[in-house]
Amino acid sequence: MRMSALPNELTATKIASRIAAGKLSARDVAEACLDAVAQRESVVQAFAFLDAEMVRSAANAVDTDSAKTHAPLAGIPAAFKDIMDTADMPTCYNSPIYAGHRPRTDASVVAFTRAAGGIVFGKAVTTEFANRYPGPTTNPHDPMRTPGGSSSGSAAAVAARMVPLALGTQTSGSVIRPAAYCGVHGFKGSWGEISYAGIKLTSASLDTVGIYARCLEDIALYRSVLTGTAPATLVTGGVGLPQVGLCLTPWRDQAEAPMLAMLTDVANALTRAGAEIIDFALPPHFSQLIDAQRWVSSYEGSRSLAAEKFGHPTLLSDDIRLGRIRDGEACSQERYHASARLGERCRIELDAIFEHDIDVLLTPAAPGEAPLGHRHTGSATFNTPWTFLHVPCVTIPGHLGPNGMPLGFQLIGKRGADRSLLEIAAWIERAAFT
Repeated sequence: MRMSALPNELTATKIASRIAAGKLSARDVAEACLDAVAQRESVVQAFAFLDAEMVRSAANAVDTDSAKTHAPLAGIPAAFKDIMDTADMPTCYNSPIYAGHRPRTDASVVAFTRAAGGIVFGKAVTTEFANRYPGPTTNPHDPMRTPGGSSSGSAAAVAARMVPLALGTQTSGSVIRPAAYCGVHGFKGSWGEISYAGIKLTSASLDTVGIYARCLEDIALYRSVLTGTAPATLVTGGVGLPQVGLCLTPWRDQAEAPMLAMLTDVANALTRAGAEIIDFALPPHFSQLIDAQRWVSSYEGSRSLAAEKFGHPTLLSDDIRLGRIRDGEACSQERYHASARLGERCRIELDAIFEHDIDVLLTPAAPGEAPLGHRHTGSATFNTPWTFLHVPCVTIPGHLGPNGMPLGFQLIGKRGADRSLLEIAAWIERAAFT
């Protein structure tokens, strides 16, 4: 029986601590992660680009620089969704239009990672332009099932122990749903808190950077780096007994029985731990949010892809041409502005609800287990409204479903209260599973 974890199985916070203490080298971590890729990548197919010698060179640079060995992300490998610009790697957006494309500069999130001592490990597979048309990535727990999308490779790489950290983006459900399907922690921050500079745009009023990790402490660490704020340990005992709104949403009938059973189990465990559980129903007009988000994202998305639409229409998938672009062209300015106004109205109302009634909402992260097949990446019904509302969301891996696949629940926090959400989530995770 193996008594200690391999370096690639350690959390990011443990890796950084051991490297700073001289108990582990960045090169050892890099080699362990590369070994995991060698063992699993032929099936999982998480990466669009990975150069082992570049990884080794970056790890050696950390090991020979005392400042980097004591940096917040010292020697920690991270994967980046292949819509995030990297100056030394191709960024291709999973589109033949951009085969071999080499940006001149790093995206903001990449630059922050390098500056904090992190290793830019490779580019993770995305759906085409972070929309619906999937890439080759499979679910690490069952290759016959989808890993979710659009941040498919990012979630799969963390779940397969290829890297401890990865970044994705979310316009509808592209961070939270893959985290649930792949059985890892996923975090989508409040809209705008992490810079989107240097990332291929879909919807300017919705696109949000997200983080994948294997524990909440790692998410808090990486978030502090990407927001330029001081790192701090999550204090699970410092949040008090939270008021938790059990919110099955107007789309409850789309949640499968195992998901509903898990939410009931979690709510019961939190009650035993002293939390106050409130059955919470969204105001009736919130049921319009999914349609409204569709019109906003399609209207903005069809314009973001103008160069591709006019310059290379035959190289776009039907999912883009007949889905995102056609929807956007069918949306009038009046409908777009009405939909955007509904979103802002609901944001203000939800701010007030958090201010006076609850600390977090407990909701499904997905309808259930990852579906079979790879043509579709699963339903974003339980993610889309929260993305539209600009609130922070986090996936907590929970039970296993009837097919042995991960199930995850979702916690929703107040807009702009990302740090508080992570602290409450740490309390809830401990209360629910210990």
